[in-house]
This record gives sequence, C-alpha cells and structure tokens, in this order.
Amino acid sequence: MNSRKRNCSIGTATVAVLGITALTYTSVAVSGEHEHEREHEHARKAAGRYLTGDFHNHTTCSDGSLSVQKLVKKSTDTFGLDWFVQVGHGGSSARNCTLLEQPLEDPNYPAGGQPASDQMGPNQLWTNTVGNAAIKGDVNGPDTARRMWKWQEIQDYMYPVIEQESRARNKPLFMGLEQNVPGHEHTSSSVIDGQLPRRGAGNADAMAMFEYCFDRSDGDTSRGNFVGSTGPNNWDCSVPGSALNAQLDATALKLMGTYNTGVDGHLKSLEGVKWMAAKFPRASFYIPAHVERAGVFDPNASRGFDVNHFRDYNNAAPTVAFGFETMPGHQPQLGRGGYGRGAAGGGTYGGTGAYGALIGGMWDALLGEGRNWFFFASSDYHNRGSFGPDVGPTTGDFYPGEYTRDFVMVRGGGKATPGTVVDGLRTGNSFVANGGLIDRLAFVACAAPRGEGGDHKDHRIEDAAVRAVLGNTDVDVEGCATMGEKLRVRPGTDVVVTIAVRDPQGTNFAPYAFPNPSLKQIGIEQPLNAPVLDHIDVIGGLVTGYVDPSNTAAYAGPIGSPAATNPSAALKRTFNVSNWKSHRNGVRVMSYRIPAVQASQYLRLRGTNLPAAVPYETDAQGNPLLDFDAVDNVIPCGSIDCPDHMNVVNGVKASSYDVAAWADLWFYSNPVFIEVKGSYAVAGIK
Repeated sequence: MNSRKRNCSIGTATVAVLGITALTYTSVAVSGEHEHEREHEHARKAAGRYLTGDFHNHTTCSDGSLSVQKLVKKSTDTFGLDWFVQVGHGGSSARNCTLLEQPLEDPNYPAGGQPASDQMGPNQLWTNTVGNAAIKGDVNGPDTARRMWKWQEIQDYMYPVIEQESRARNKPLFMGLEQNVPGHEHTSSSVIDGQLPRRGAGNADAMAMFEYCFDRSDGDTSRGNFVGSTGPNNWDCSVPGSALNAQLDATALKLMGTYNTGVDGHLKSLEGVKWMAAKFPRASFYIPAHVERAGVFDPNASRGFDVNHFRDYNNAAPTVAFGFETMPGHQPQLGRGGYGRGAAGGGTYGGTGAYGALIGGMWDALLGEGRNWFFFASSDYHNRGSFGPDVGPTTGDFYPGEYTRDFVMVRGGGKATPGTVVDGLRTGNSFVANGGLIDRLAFVACAAPRGEGGDHKDHRIEDAAVRAVLGNTDVDVEGCATMGEKLRVRPGTDVVVTIAVRDPQGTNFAPYAFPNPSLKQIGIEQPLNAPVLDHIDVIGGLVTGYVDPSNTAAYAGPIGSPAATNPSAALKRTFNVSNWKSHRNGVRVMSYRIPAVQASQYLRLRGTNLPAAVPYETDAQGNPLLDFDAVDNVIPCGSIDCPDHMNVVNGVKASSYDVAAWADLWFYSNPVFIEVKGSYAVAGIK
C-alpha cells in the first residue's frame, strides 16, 4: 500500500444441520496418505500482488453523509485504494446519493454533510429528483418524501454510478450491501454476478435480488416490480431444495414475519447464505460485520452473533461465508469501533473486537477446527463527526484507506476485477493493518527436508520472503505454505516459520506530528504521524477437527463458553529489534523452527507500535487491553499541539477520538495451517 507519503484419508460422518443435507465434518485423525500428497510436488501459483481495499462504507442512500461519487473519490484518489465495494444498509432511503456535492471538494462544506433542508447535493430527496412515479415497489413513506427500496437504489441508480467511476479509474469498484441480518445485526456482502463485464454495460440485478429477498428491513412485497403492475424482476426467493420454501409469503415470495427476528431470523439469514452458495458460489461473499458490537445473540431479537452462527454459515457455504469483520470501523469514536460497554467482550482491544483480539477465544476456536474462517476489517465510513469531510481531524470515522486497509492477494495477472478480488478474499491470503503500521507482509511455514543441517533452509526462505515483500507478492517456494494455505508434512518434520514485513518509512495520513501520548507515558518520544513497528507476535493453536453440530455444548455458545474457546491457543514467539534482522527501507525479517512436529496446528500474526506494559494499552505480555481502560484512566494528550476536540476528564485533556486511534496501531494476519499426517486434517483449507 501507499498509505504513507514515503518511500490422506479422513474419518468422517455425515449429518443434517438446519436443512443442510450430507454435510461432512471431520471427526477423527488423518489415517493415511492424501491422494495428491507428494513430498516434492509443487504447482506454481498464478502471479499475484497484494491490493488494498474496503468493503463496508456508507453514503446518503443509507445513513452516510456523502454522495457515492465523493466517497469513491476520497477512497481511491485521495487515499489510494486499489479496490472498493460500496455497500450501505438494506431497507429503504429517502435521499438520492447519486447527486454530487457542489463543488465536489469544498473545505467549507458543513460538518456532517449538507442539511436535508437545503435540498442540495446528495441530501436531495428521491421525491424531488426522480419523482414518485419512478419509485418502484410498495409505497413506503409520505408523498412529500417517498422512500425508495434499497433493491431499486442498487439496481437502477447506484450501480450505474459505481460502474462509471470504476471505468474512469480502471479499478474494480462494485456494489455490495450491509445487510440488516434477520436475527442478528449486520453483514457485509456482495453478489458480483453481472457487475463490470469486460464489454458493455453491466448490472447489479443479483445483488438487488439478494437485498429484496433476505434483508430484514426490506418489507416490500412487490417482487421487485412497479406498484400495481408486473415489471422486469418478478423475483422468487426460494432456495433450491429448502424445506423453508413452503413458508414463503404468498405475495412477496420471501420469508417474512417471525423470520426477521431471533431464532427464526437466523434461519432466514442462513437461507440467504445457502441461496448465494446455490446460485453464485464463486461470485459472492458474506462477512458478518462488527460482530461484537450488539452483544451476544438474543433469541428473541435481532442482535449479536454466537460461535454457532458462524459455524452454521461456514458449514452451509464455505465458498461464501469465510470470515468476519472483528476489527470494526468507527475507530476514531470515543467508544472505539462504535462499541459500547455492552458489546460482547466489553468493547474493543487495541481497536479489535474480543472475538479476534483475545488469544484462545472465538477466532481461535474456529481456526482450531481447521476452518477457512478469516480476519477482515473495514472503515464503516459514515461521517467525520464534529468535523467537515475535507479536513484531517475526525471524531467520527476515517475514510476507506485513510486508516484501515485490507491487503488481499489478487491473482490472474493484468487488470484486477471484482471476480479476482472476491477470489482473493476467499483464499484468506490477506492481512489487515491500521495507520500504515506495515504495508507489506510475507508469512510462511516451510518443511525442512530431512538431513538438511544447520540453518541453510532458513536463510533460503528468508531471502525468498524478503524478495516477496519487495515485490508486493507472496512466497512461491516448494514445501512452503502462506496465509490461507496448509502445509502437509510427515510427523517428525521440522517446520521453519519465516516472517518478513515492511515498516514504511516517513509519515502516514495522521494530521498530527506531536509525540504519541501512549508512548510518551513510558518515555518514548515518537511523532504520532510516524509510527514504528515495535514487535510481532506469533500466535498458534492445535487443529482438532470440525465440531459435530449435534454436540450442542461443543458447537454452540457465546463468547467465553467452551464452544467459543480454544485452550491450546497461545503466544508462541515475539520478535522485535533484539531478534529480527533489519534490512534497508524498513524491511524486517525473522524466523524460528518448530522441531519434529507431531500434531496439526495453525499460526497467525499480530503486531503493534506499542511495547508490552504500556499503561492502559498493553499488558506485560504485550496483549492489547480493553480500550475503555484508556477512556476511564486518562492518558494525557501531553502536548501544546494537542487538538481542542479531545475529551477532557478532571481538567486533563485526554488522548481520545482520532488521536487515541493513531496512537494505538495493530496489524493482524490470517493463519497458516500445518497438517501432520496421522493427526487431524485441516479440512476447511484446500
């Protein structure tokens, strides 16, 4: 990225889960040789590079403050993202988000966007711009401010604008949806079928249909047609082979009523995942968003996710539901991530929710099954809080690419497309970094051949990792696996773990050059806009196979329950200036050996600009502390340059809002799996 302005055979059983037939789950250890396993077999990967993007953000067609065009311009032109998915909530909206601000770049643009009363730019109403006669579906809202259903916004208005912006930039920009999930809170999703074809105009018809059929806030019964007549859609929301097809509303041909909340709501959300898998198995994704924010699952409402819900989605559609957004957007808010104290886990930890941040917790429980369940993040951009959209400070949100970036391996050579981006997300060959902490990563586990003495193998892999970092690609070496992949080895094999990163030199996008207040507490004077990677942790745990859904105690439960923990997960290694090798241009490389592996396992990374034992930020082992600790126990902003919008506690100007976010930076990688013959299979990773 450029965020800084600077240089076998497997024992199995077959079960039925919530209408899924013939689901196979791993129940015993690997007992023989995999059909295609050969010690020195190596198929070259297609060329690829890590591209940066964002898949969760908002315009005035939901509850954001900007037009589609301005949000695209900020995300791609100002902050340099390579790909971008415009979402927004399902349901309906009264504002026309396709109308430009006038002028598009205005430093005096009012905080939070133009007031709706001004009837200007993206705050103009559909009623006053396209007219009520053009608004399809059931009538929704008064004639003076008729609301348009999201499916029509996507199909008729937003997609054409996104396609035009994409063609103009020669980048994959496409439409998605932040689904209001029946029975839960929100999910970032997309169906890319029809979008950005190689020739001619495309469409987002499939994306629009998904919203109509499965968003709990879409009460339209028109099947996507004009009021009182038939139109071009005539949607039928049935799912191939589903027993719930008999429950579809006779007029709307979709699940309604009790299927929008609680336990029945989860069944409807699962129907949506199965619909994607049946119709668009390689052209869609479903990534639950800010998964801790609403608390634990409520069986009588629409809030929260427990571990069984993620398992259900992944079991039903592993090519569609393959991860969660546990590092939320809204990072500059006083309740970081927009999380209150009622969030599952009590809030965020270094900007990441408890499901992903706590070692041995929910993410580790899912990885311990050997699932393809990956870590993602987003901006969740809505507005700049008390500031206008064209200045540096913010008490609301960071723009896509300004602070949080998903780095995704996109293959295929030539021009990236929505298809190659979604393929990249699905592989898990990706990592997330905040505040420009790192912008390149190579992370591999490699089998050391029998009889190879010394650390010769280690040096060769380190050299390959450095080349990959410099080339913004991954390591393609026989006997190695990287993020989202598995290394198959015989018992007793030594495994070499190698990491190379680039800590980009210079400044990031932070508008503040005064010393980092969190580091200043421990006597480190480091400019807030020039962070330095302090250390990298390697976290790992055992793989013990998929949990049988019929074993409720092991399969289902909230955070902290046995079903949502992995006691084998632990901090394995820490690397810092004392034990990594420093190369020029901020490249750091490090390795260690796992001798004579006997059990299947996984490894993942995290890193930060903060050392261990920073008051209110990290504990003695370097784990992130609850961000509300820093709110409750004031970290002084500690500079005459500290901005006036800081929270003041007992007369002390505290490090808070955007300053607190820029001060406390983390990156997370997705896992590398090691499958040992005779141990458990890593069944979810191909």
